Amino acid sequence: MKKRLIKIVKKAGKILKKGYYSDKSVRFKAKKDLVTIYDLAVEKYLKKEFSKYFKEFNIIAEESNNNNIEFGNSIIIDPIDGTTNFVNKVPHTAISVGVYKDKKPYMAIVYNPILNELYYAKKDHGAFLNGKRISVSKEDDLQKSLLATGFPYSSGENVDDLNDVVGKIKNVLPHCQDIRRLGSASIDLCMVAKGVFEGYYEMNLKAWDVSAGILILSEAGGKVTNINSEEYKLFEDKYIVATNSYIHEKLLNKLDI
Repeated sequence: MKKRLIKIVKKAGKILKKGYYSDKSVRFKAKKDLVTIYDLAVEKYLKKEFSKYFKEFNIIAEESNNNNIEFGNSIIIDPIDGTTNFVNKVPHTAISVGVYKDKKPYMAIVYNPILNELYYAKKDHGAFLNGKRISVSKEDDLQKSLLATGFPYSSGENVDDLNDVVGKIKNVLPHCQDIRRLGSASIDLCMVAKGVFEGYYEMNLKAWDVSAGILILSEAGGKVTNINSEEYKLFEDKYIVATNSYIHEKLLNKLDI
């Protein structure tokens, strides 16, 4: 399955890359939530190929109607994670594909064709970037840790969400090295996995944003929970907290406001 999965995702990456360097027609799904014809084209291609070769899995995809699809043996697709980056030619944008068996992560790919970075993981087999094994940072001092976060689409209209985001940044920023905001959850998780960031947190993410990245990070030695230090559950939890494991509880303490 691995070789076929990677081959399909790389071909889909050609669609993303072509769109990245082209003029784009943009539609707003919500005040800050964009979609382009390339999101739709990548998703259509992935669904067609996955349906052909991986018939034992159903498909849950960002731009599709998933109302009648039960999460179980599922392939979860984000055709372009970081669409705002994609539209504005910021190179942090990726295809995210998480393969789940009985609701448990089994295999994952995050592919950024702009930077030619393909992250891959299989349960209990480690995490890799372009074929080379990766692992998390060993930093255990929160003050020396570089963190990442993101801002929810709801921040443009939901005052409670906006205040929560700002409050957490105010509480965390003085106690870490700094905070980055790349604009792609799947890439943020991979950046923790390869030891660039020590930690990452964000609210209101969808399953397709993180389904691949959480396995890649876990296989690289990291830790992923909700904000209450419990197992992070796709489709359920409001906040994701992901770290190298060494600073996990320290970061959770600062997020507790």
